[in-house]
Amino acid sequence: MGKISKVLVCGHAGVGKTAAIEHLIYGTHSVGSQMYPTIEDIYSAMIETDRGVKEKVIIYDTGSLTENKSELPRHYFSFPDGFVLFYDVTNMESFQKLDRIKKDIDRFKDKREVHIAVIGNKTDLQEGREVDKEKAAAWAQREKVKLFEGTVTQRKTIIDPFVWITSRITQPPINRSKQSRWQTIAGIWCR
Repeated sequence: MGKISKVLVCGHAGVGKTAAIEHLIYGTHSVGSQMYPTIEDIYSAMIETDRGVKEKVIIYDTGSLTENKSELPRHYFSFPDGFVLFYDVTNMESFQKLDRIKKDIDRFKDKREVHIAVIGNKTDLQEGREVDKEKAAAWAQREKVKLFEGTVTQRKTIIDPFVWITSRITQPPINRSKQSRWQTIAGIWCR
């Protein structure tokens, strides 16, 4: 276990951010249970990376973006190592808000130092789907973010994005001096 990583979770009101975090950490969620709007909350979790190492992650659950509050406070962009952006696949407006959030991240953070996962939540409600999966995938590719789709009712679809982002944040840096030295040696041997 290395340093403690910080992940900021944000998105439009009612997309399931808090329900997803609580299901990720506590493993409990009742479909249709009463959820109250989040002002702000902080969770601590041990997440096993794709390398099999458990890492401590602090998850910051932000207050929802609404018509009255359309952007995150600037100080939210200074501390996270990564971002998890949520949208509701049955709500096009929630997807459109991601563009603004992503532009703010690009403006306030150096792109090389931040990882972003995007979760299209509520895929169990396919009959009301407004956000086309291909459109979301094209946006994610253009913005260079990792897209996931899932639902709080299937815990694995919520765990995977957090494992992915934790694995990227805590990935050990490549030792460039050894790598370039080997390439030089290999180049000499090939001649």
